[in-house]
Amino acid sequence: MSSPMSELVYLDNASTTRLDERVLAAMLPFFREHYGNPGSLHRLGAEAEAGLVRAREQVAQALAVTPEEIVFTSGGTESNALAIVGAARARRRRGDHVVTTQLEHPSVRQACLALEAEGFRVTSLPVGPQGLSATEVAAAVCDETVLVSVMHVNNETGHVFPIEAIARAAKARSNKLVVHSDGVQAFGKLAPPSPDVDLYSISGHKVHGPKGTGALRVRRGVHLIPLVIGGGQERGRRGGTEGVPQLVGLGEAARL
Repeated sequence: MSSPMSELVYLDNASTTRLDERVLAAMLPFFREHYGNPGSLHRLGAEAEAGLVRAREQVAQALAVTPEEIVFTSGGTESNALAIVGAARARRRRGDHVVTTQLEHPSVRQACLALEAEGFRVTSLPVGPQGLSATEVAAAVCDETVLVSVMHVNNETGHVFPIEAIARAAKARSNKLVVHSDGVQAFGKLAPPSPDVDLYSISGHKVHGPKGTGALRVRRGVHLIPLVIGGGQERGRRGGTEGVPQLVGLGEAARL
């Protein structure tokens, strides 16, 4: 007699994916043997740190960037929050305007609402049946714009936004701003964006990695004000002892 699970047809991978067995195998030693704090100077710490370094290299390779540009987070939601709130706050003296769209993931919309509560002005562009053009985004940019945030792939419809063209057009209007894209649904499916996109968010559990893992690609030279302060981890951009086993899993999922 077959079990209920053997009859399951799962069609919700855009929401989450099953953990790959190879990812689990890569994680297990860092729960059992290499369990040190990666900030410690002894052997166990060095083993954990080596796993973290390797994971960062794997994610960087998948995004075609350098490891120094990768900030590990707890997932896409935190990556989006760090990019949007952290970048806007860091540029407050330059301007107080943010451009985004009405189709963004709730984590982006909520981050923008938080900025509005701090006095920022947010323009949320409507998206029609044909999507959103770079020209439309650029037209919303003004002298006070410090951030443009447009997702790469919509999580409900699958629509692909021309984020590289959007980034170039927006920056042609102003040299004050940075461009962020929520790449959670695109990671592992589309080619990573060019450096014109300064900030790019990904999540592990969308690509057969563990839940509670993510990363933010931060282009070299882009300053963020951290949301989580602490012991200087992640080059001072996110405090807290790293979850090494989970991040090793993220790295292996990125490699696969």
